[in-house]
Amino acid sequence: MKLNWANRITIIRVLLIAPFVILMLKINEQELDESLRNLMRYFATAVFLFMALSDALDGFLARKSKQVTKLGAFLDPMADKLLMTCACLLLASNRGHIENFRLPITVVVLIIGKDLFLLIGFVIVYFITFQIRITTILIGKIATALQLVMVLSVLVAPEVSTVIPSWIWVLRTLWWSAAGTAILATLIYTRSGSRYIAEHENKNENNNLKNK
Repeated sequence: MKLNWANRITIIRVLLIAPFVILMLKINEQELDESLRNLMRYFATAVFLFMALSDALDGFLARKSKQVTKLGAFLDPMADKLLMTCACLLLASNRGHIENFRLPITVVVLIIGKDLFLLIGFVIVYFITFQIRITTILIGKIATALQLVMVLSVLVAPEVSTVIPSWIWVLRTLWWSAAGTAILATLIYTRSGSRYIAEHENKNENNNLKNK
């Protein structure tokens, strides 16, 4: 199968998660001097920003070229979830956190929990309907966008906070907004999945009645 440019960009985005993680694990190493640790954070921020921008680019290319594929529909959300899971865990960890701006564990649990819950739901829907169903909703896109902005805002917090002393309050607003939309998206996706299963079972029941 020949990959289109949208899928290629998505695959590059997945591959870039590894160097992003490696760079983030270096930003608190005591063996490095402060300037080098900051340099690692700048590189990590640049990689993350590229991945965030490419997330919008691959979708735009797929729609413009009318080459929306099942592979792309699967890879794109997977790339988002892998990136956000790694970023959130790192920003809440001892090795990858930004000093004075550590991501709250509760926010991490809610964001990652949403993705785990949806993965379980995807498996349940598949085993009940034997169909792969990948859907996107507006609140899901908003949740992803808020999470990307949240991570980027934390990464640049040391510099921005010197200019905007109240930056921590901006971060807290982003943290809980991202967590809140994650919960809302989970509820809506759960309702959508439940309806799909019910429709599938009703359809099978009607087909069985017709065949009798």
